[in-house]
Amino acid sequence: MTSFRNKRRTREVDIPELNVTPFMNLMIVLVPVLLLSLVFTHTTVIELDFPEGTSSVEGEMQHLEISILEDELIISDQRGVVKRLPKIAGNYDFVGLNQAMLDAKQQMPNKRDALILLQPDTGYQDLVFVMDSIRAYESMELFPNMSLGDAALELGGTS
Repeated sequence: MTSFRNKRRTREVDIPELNVTPFMNLMIVLVPVLLLSLVFTHTTVIELDFPEGTSSVEGEMQHLEISILEDELIISDQRGVVKRLPKIAGNYDFVGLNQAMLDAKQQMPNKRDALILLQPDTGYQDLVFVMDSIRAYESMELFPNMSLGDAALELGGTS
């Protein structure tokens, strides 16, 4: 009986070694490929001033507003409507607006702000194009300070 106990052999179990080299090689190739395939976007922030109920400057007589209506853009100042820019082939005339803003800047060289009046269904892209047309002409700064208002209320009260 004792001979069985002594003859018991302990087995040596080989523990397999974990080979991570192929996985590391894959990561070395995959990470640069993924980084190169990313699309980097540039986000631009446009600062806006919200209109106040009363004018903060009593003596300010210069007033410039651009109304984005369904079928046209209307540029007006303290005297009334200056220019109407109807849609051309279903699109707003942003080039004409930019030129009109250049003309307005020549008449009001110290003015830096403009009021944009839009209707509730105005498209976001149209608003951005109008803001870009008002802000600058080529490299010349026109009216960088913009405020937003509701064209439906403004035009409804004046007509």
